Formats: sequence, structure tokens, C-alpha cells
Amino acid sequence: MWWGGRGQSFNIAPQKEEPEMGSVQESRMPEHRSRQPSSCLASRCLPGEQILAWAPGLRKGLEPELSGTLICTNFRVTFQPCGWQQNEDTPLSSEYDFALVNIGRLEAVSGLSRVQLLRPGSLLKFIPEEIMIHGRDFRLLRVGFEAGGLEPQAFQVTMAIVQARAQSNPAQPYSGITLSKAGQASGSRKPPVPLMETAEDWETERKKQAARGWRVTTVNERFDVATSLPRYFWVPNRILDSEVRRAFGHFHQGRGPRLSWHHPGGSDLLRCGGFYTASDPNKEDIRAVESMLQAGHSDVVLVDTMDELPSLADVQLAHLRLRALCLPDSSVAEDKWLSALEGTRWLDYIRACLRKASDISVLVTSRVRSVILQERGDRDLNGLLSSLVQLLSAPEARTLFGFQSLVQREWVAAGHPFLTRLGGTGASEEAPVFLLFLDCVWQLLQQFPADFEFSEFFLLALHDSVRVPDTLTFLRNTPWERGKQSGQMGLSAPTISGLQDELSHLQELLRKWTPRISPEVHSKKRDPHTILNPTEIVGILKGRAEGDLG
Repeated sequence: MWWGGRGQSFNIAPQKEEPEMGSVQESRMPEHRSRQPSSCLASRCLPGEQILAWAPGLRKGLEPELSGTLICTNFRVTFQPCGWQQNEDTPLSSEYDFALVNIGRLEAVSGLSRVQLLRPGSLLKFIPEEIMIHGRDFRLLRVGFEAGGLEPQAFQVTMAIVQARAQSNPAQPYSGITLSKAGQASGSRKPPVPLMETAEDWETERKKQAARGWRVTTVNERFDVATSLPRYFWVPNRILDSEVRRAFGHFHQGRGPRLSWHHPGGSDLLRCGGFYTASDPNKEDIRAVESMLQAGHSDVVLVDTMDELPSLADVQLAHLRLRALCLPDSSVAEDKWLSALEGTRWLDYIRACLRKASDISVLVTSRVRSVILQERGDRDLNGLLSSLVQLLSAPEARTLFGFQSLVQREWVAAGHPFLTRLGGTGASEEAPVFLLFLDCVWQLLQQFPADFEFSEFFLLALHDSVRVPDTLTFLRNTPWERGKQSGQMGLSAPTISGLQDELSHLQELLRKWTPRISPEVHSKKRDPHTILNPTEIVGILKGRAEGDLG
């Protein structure tokens, strides 16, 4: 499995000098002999980032143990090993960088049995000998302090982390913060991946899919139909915008039926929210809804995406169990680990999602028809299944560019509530549906590696990027929120709304670090434009055990 790993994306080089520290809050920095945190970090602080506290320490739990400096800023916590230097272009790419919003649990330890869980705003009850930082992305950082924590920096840096977490809010904008030089210059050029924020982007994609029976509607251009929908989307040619507006009002959150993907064979894959039970549509509205659902086809299949799939609460519980199992300090014995993995039910949910996507892919490809994915909110499982169906049936979606476009269209533009589902709001609706999707893609990648242009390192990079508050891509729940925030920040939409800033630099790193395919493996590669056989995939999924899927 690929859980918890990270691609190597930082450079290790001997540090030649220790220049004088700069850009440090003097009120929080204690005087301490000649010790200074490396100026390398301060010189690459993000705009608006300030160092709050620091302490010399020793990274523990892994071999070899590393001495260095634990530093807390108003944006992140980082451990800087002595003599190590991060990549200048990627200040958050190290194993030891934790954005404040990525810290899931913070614990202070004294002696063998004294452990205090430090929630945001807590008061430290003792001098810590070491602290443990549990990341939401399966990482664990253990840092022991010199002199058993008796140096004043140990207490101060621990409390600085507690206070910084209390003050941090992923919903707040990080004005001017960009994690790559490529991203800083992207505002003046056209993004490599269509952001699906303009009518031109949607029209270009429609022509690419050859969806001749569909058009781009501007009915939601001011977000007055649904704030969770994009400004533009596809509706049948014969449907007027006035009919779209009335018909969408009978669906949950105004998310009526619209095209998600047009199959080259003629079938259409649609998605929509649930019907309002108290709705009382007139005959004209009923006719408009029927026309949208039929999309010019005589054969219509309505798929309840919530049937046979886990609930959001199930996904969240399985992910919590999985994360606890994969952390380095897990108490599960090695000979019991696979049984414990099965007990999380995470693999069961992956199998259920892949099996249902395979069945839907058969519906789409077997004959010309209209297939509608219906979920009450239309923002979670609909996006997951629609994306998987396209991966199974469309070779373009398995290219690097196509996969980025797919995520941008079916997740970002479609209004998946990233901030809520990834725990950024503290609400009870937390459930990492997008991470479940990435693991589903990983399973397909392991079974059909020759049919994908990207590797698991790309999925790892994307998995890690959802925990980094770089742009508004994963820090907002709807396109309306992203557009509103971009206007307040005075930034151009391409700089903050798309995946290209996060992924353009990751592509460069992947070219450098992804292992090359051996000649033997390359000789066995199939035609990359081959459409995966959904029936074959169904057989594989139904016949495999958990160990094979893992």
C-alpha cells in the first residue's frame, strides 16, 4: 500500500555556514548562548511567515537519530536537521515540515508514563522531555529536547505550537503564500490545466468529448442557482436556461442533472442531487427534468450512488483506524497487522467503490443510453464514481494531463467540500472521500500499470498536497467561496484556484525522483490507448482477497 509514504522531494547537502538569523520575532525568542536556528529557513520564510519559537532537539524513533532544531512559525512546525538543506523551491516538501492545519494530534511526554494531549489552547502541565507531532497524512515526528527538556526553549516552543494551532484557521486566507516559484509566475500565463472557471474552458472540453447534443449554460454565472455548482456546466441543447433554473430548484442544493462525461460510443454520464421531497413541480418543470435525464436517449438508467457504498461516517471511521494502524507508534503486533488492516474496513470500501464503478462503466459502454448518478448532496460519492468510471473507460483520463483535468472538473469545479471533508472546519461531516478516491486509483494503477502515464509517486504528491495550505484549491468548499476569496485577496484566479500551482512543480520533482521503467517491464507494456475492459475488472475485484488488493 502507499499509505503514509512520501516521495523524496528535498535535497540533502552539507551546510557550509551559519549566517546570522533574520526575520525573527524577538519577543518570543529567548537569548541562548551562541545557538541560532539556521538562517536558511528564515531566508525562505513564506510571505507573512514569522518564527515564533525554536529549540535544539533530537529526532527520535527512527535510525539514525538526528540532532537539529525544532522551529515553530505562524504557518508550520519544522524540524531542521543539522547540515541539511531543503530545496529552495519547495519549502514544505521535507519530511519534517508540518503545516499547522496538518497537525492532527500533539503530545508532550515526560518520563516513561507521563503523557499530555495538547489541544489548541491547552496549558502545558510539566516540562516536556520530548513531544510527538501526529500528522493527518500518517506522519509522526518525535523530537527529544536537550537536557531532558530543562532548557527554557523546550517549554517555549511547545507552548508556541499549542498557541499557533489555536490561532490557525484553514478557512483564513494565506495572502501571498505560494510554495513554488513556478506558481508565483503563473498568474500572467495561461494555466496548463483548464481550471473550468470560464465558458471557454467548458466549451473546449465539450468539443474534445464531441458532446454535440449538449451546450454550455451560463444560468449560474452569478451563482444564483447554486453556490456549490460551477459558473458554467453542460445541459441538453433543447433545454432553455429558464427551464434549467426552474428544474434545478426541485433538487437538493439546486444541483440538478447535468452532463459529467460523454462516451465516444454515444452514451452520456450525468450526475445530480436528490429530489426535494416537499417539492411540487408543475407539468412544465416535470417535462424539463425528464428531458434533462433522458438527454435524447430512449434508454435511461438512474443509479443510486449511496446504495452498497459506505456512508461518510463509515469512511471517516475506517480512515481513523487506518491512520492509527499505520503510524510508527502503533501497538499492533507485526503478525496481527494484516488482520488489523482488514478490521479497519478501508479495503472493503475501496473494493465496493471499484466494483460499483466497474458496473456503471459496463452500463455506459455496453449500449447507447443515459446513465444518471444520483446522490442526495451530489458532492461526494457522485464525484468519486464519475471519476472512476472515466478512468476505466477513457484513456485520456489516465494521462497526467487528463487526470489533472479530471480532478479539476469532477472535484474542484463540481464543489466537493474539501475543507469540511478534510477536517478544516472542525465539523462532524469530516470524511476523506477524496483520499478514498486516490487509494482506488492506486489499486487500479497496481493492476494495470501500463495503462497509466503517471506513477504512485504522483498520487503520493497529490495526497500530501491536500494537507498543505498553499492555494485555495483544497481550502474551500465551493467555487463560489474560491471566487469570493480571490476577489478579496486581489489575486488572479489562475494563481489560487487550480491544481497547476501545486502540481507543476511536483511534475518536475517526479521526473527527477520517479524510478525509470526497466526494459523488461517496458517490453511488456500494452497499448496506452487501450480502454480497460470493465468486465475484466469486475472479475478481478470479485475474486481478489484483501491481501491481493493491498
